[in-house]
Amino acid sequence: MLGGTEFVGRAVVEAALERGWEVTVLHRGRHRAAEGARVLHGDRTAPDGLAALARDGGEWDAVVDTWSAEPRAVLAAARLLRDRAGRYAYVSSRSVYVWPWPSLGGPAEDGPLVEGAAADAGPTDYERDKRGGELAALDAFGTDGSLLVRAGLILGPHENVGRLPWWLARVARGGRVLAPGPPGLPLQYVDARDLAAWLLGAVEQGLSGPYDLVSPPGHTTMGELLEACVRVTGADAELCWTDPQVILDAGVAPWTQLPVWTPPDSELHTAGHCGDVSKALATGLACRPVGETVADTWRWLTEIGGTAPRRPDRPALGLAPEIEAKVLRAAGGVPGTTP
Repeated sequence: MLGGTEFVGRAVVEAALERGWEVTVLHRGRHRAAEGARVLHGDRTAPDGLAALARDGGEWDAVVDTWSAEPRAVLAAARLLRDRAGRYAYVSSRSVYVWPWPSLGGPAEDGPLVEGAAADAGPTDYERDKRGGELAALDAFGTDGSLLVRAGLILGPHENVGRLPWWLARVARGGRVLAPGPPGLPLQYVDARDLAAWLLGAVEQGLSGPYDLVSPPGHTTMGELLEACVRVTGADAELCWTDPQVILDAGVAPWTQLPVWTPPDSELHTAGHCGDVSKALATGLACRPVGETVADTWRWLTEIGGTAPRRPDRPALGLAPEIEAKVLRAAGGVPGTTP
């Protein structure tokens, strides 16, 4: 496991250990690796960052890599390991598709991909960094030896992006909560632990090639997600369902200022929450109920004092209280907690 101490990588390591697998983790040492994993230290951005891995001489059935920055770091690791590992699983993103991403009725994994990416590139933008990472895996391990996991929205315990933690913290403060409607708006996401379980199963099956990985369309709704936040926090919060157009007219940005939410019937919603994941479902993807994801994330947040860690390479998410109050005053909100 390259990385393996935060969010998705951590979930993969813990799931592998639970299966009784022998796991080696190469990481920078900023966070503690899961107990039971064999640890090597190295910074992939440093000139000699893979020295410990080169000296080790170990061999593995598979490598899992979640890297999100310059593709050349993936290329260096993949080339170093191509004669020492049976398969390279790279956790990519649906962002590698040309916008708008494939949706129901679309070409899914065969959709057109962003141009301008290269396996040996330095940092560019998220889309081309991820596509470059895919090309790096393919360069070293070939089509048959590479598994490309194109994840959608990822939630769950240890999230370090700030989407579900922001909603939980906001609901926990109580009061009138700006709830972006409609409550029945269907959502797609994948719990990091379900992603990990599918990925390890795919390695066992010897799968290769690209797979879009996110829950089936309509796995949950905006109403069910926020109701679960109210329920697990026990907060005196009142969800005020507000018309999407009122929110947009106020200049509030979907997805970032109101994490997870995208306006219904918009290109953003079709791309982010209407993806065809039949290929992953046919190969074992199973998604736990939203209530379990929310409850476990809240439990983890309370255990660490209520403030989630945040990746320094991602922007801060969420709506400022004064803006939320202004929108609620203008809209009147529609109190109620029944989707």
